Amino acid sequence: MDLYPVGILGTGKYVPDRILSNHDLEKMVDTNDEWIVTRTGIRERRISSDEQASSDLALEAAKGALDSAGITADQLDLIVVATITPDMAFPSTACILQEKLGARKAAAFDLSAACSGFIYGLANASNFIATGMYQYALVVGAECLSKITDYTDRNTCVLFGDGAGAVVIGRVPEGRGFKSFELGADGSGGDLLKVCGGGSRNPSSAASLESKLHFIQMAGADVFKFAVRIMGAAAEEVLRKAKWEKADIDLLVPHQANKRIIQSAMERLELPPEKCMVNLDRYGNVSAASIPLALAEAVEEGRLKEGDKLILVGFGGGLTWGASALVW
Repeated sequence: MDLYPVGILGTGKYVPDRILSNHDLEKMVDTNDEWIVTRTGIRERRISSDEQASSDLALEAAKGALDSAGITADQLDLIVVATITPDMAFPSTACILQEKLGARKAAAFDLSAACSGFIYGLANASNFIATGMYQYALVVGAECLSKITDYTDRNTCVLFGDGAGAVVIGRVPEGRGFKSFELGADGSGGDLLKVCGGGSRNPSSAASLESKLHFIQMAGADVFKFAVRIMGAAAEEVLRKAKWEKADIDLLVPHQANKRIIQSAMERLELPPEKCMVNLDRYGNVSAASIPLALAEAVEEGRLKEGDKLILVGFGGGLTWGASALVW
């Protein structure tokens, strides 16, 4: 079966107006700006308002991606929203977004793979287009992590922020688009990064609220070790599948979790700073929104031209990881 070449036709992003700086956090928990910057590279993050949910952030990013791609919402065949902070258990945030966009003919579903979710979403959606089943798909990473962050836990509250990034994907000329994907999971590490409350294992109750089960829990040191190992390994695997060399990479767009993790991946791939997109200092870790948000900013900053070779790579709770090689 012949497959159509599939690539990114447009990008969009949205971040809330409110900024939570390291100096603001100094007044909330026992931490300081120097400690946070030295260990993470984060200086500030964006925080959604009480009225905003993930679908609201997704809507603005999606509008930008549609405008960038030059198509209208009613042309979309599929909407995939990668998120761990859906508006509600169901209906899916993708269905809520479909209604807000007026994308009447689009199928819609959410995908939960934590910070790897956007890459998982790209891999899924691109297959629908490559086989000819659909023509246009919208893939969104959207998170309101502030809603599930414990601001009395200094180990986690300094890391996370809110935002959304989106892409429209469709058919592209031969030689362009996605060249390879790598997806993986290791469920044995599930306890290292989790939110326990609200599901069928620990339903919402007074006890679950009292135990703070609805907030992010993370074994930071263990997650760090996993991330350092898997980011470089996943990137090398998509390079191998695409039959590229490290020197072929024009831009690396990594998950924005920690500057030391990103630096480790850059060293493994032998990349100079100008070949890596980093906006971690301004937004913190935005989970599934991290990679598409960084990609949209790279486009805004003029860091991509036709024919450039990109690597997108991320890791997240699950544990999960994902990477893609593509020609812009």
